[in-house]
Amino acid sequence: MPELAYRRVLLKLSGEALMGDEDYGIDPKVLGRIAREVIEAHDAGAEIALVIGGGNIFRGAGLAAGGMDRVTGDQMGMLATVINALAMQDALEKLGAKCRVMSALKINDVCEDYIRRRAVRHLEKGRITIFAAGTGNPFFTTDSGAALRAIEIGADLLLKATKVDGVYDKDPARHADAVKLDQLSYDEVIKRDLKVMDTAAFALCRDAGLPLRIFDMARSGVLLRILHGEQIGTLVGGR
Repeated sequence: MPELAYRRVLLKLSGEALMGDEDYGIDPKVLGRIAREVIEAHDAGAEIALVIGGGNIFRGAGLAAGGMDRVTGDQMGMLATVINALAMQDALEKLGAKCRVMSALKINDVCEDYIRRRAVRHLEKGRITIFAAGTGNPFFTTDSGAALRAIEIGADLLLKATKVDGVYDKDPARHADAVKLDQLSYDEVIKRDLKVMDTAAFALCRDAGLPLRIFDMARSGVLLRILHGEQIGTLVGGR
């Protein structure tokens, strides 16, 4: 088996990725497929952490746009990410993996508090670790939470799973002539305002020198192929 190009990675999934063809919530079939992909990569020798959004249940910014207090909306969104994290933990453990959920909000009866040293220890012990509740603060997205956690645990690569196979110069769903960009610097992404992650997440990765790969998670076996160094999707790194 070839050597892994990346040993410790953080995979960022949107909450919507768990819905499958449903209009709301979690599709168990999709959850199981993602869990199998993660375990396949873990069994190949990778240390894997995950961050999952909560948009399939609540999205704080959307609630605020409907008139709710933004802080309250974001707190509800953070709790939604805990629900998704627990669902993923269950799917992983049903397949025999060891998994821990760590929350930026204190929910001790449900999961562990996030403590960086403990998180790193879980990874070193071969446990798949899921970071929930974003950064624990309102006004920050789970993209920013994923970038922050990836930096804190010393990840070699941040993986952003999307519904498209990389970054395009314009929306490929609306423009037939959209061109896929195989590699970009962080400054290019920020300057061109490419809406793949929020600007704060890009800036964190840029300042820490953390590479980011954006790819389509729906392709079977794609996670392990990336860890083996295949140039899939779009790589963002450097200035």
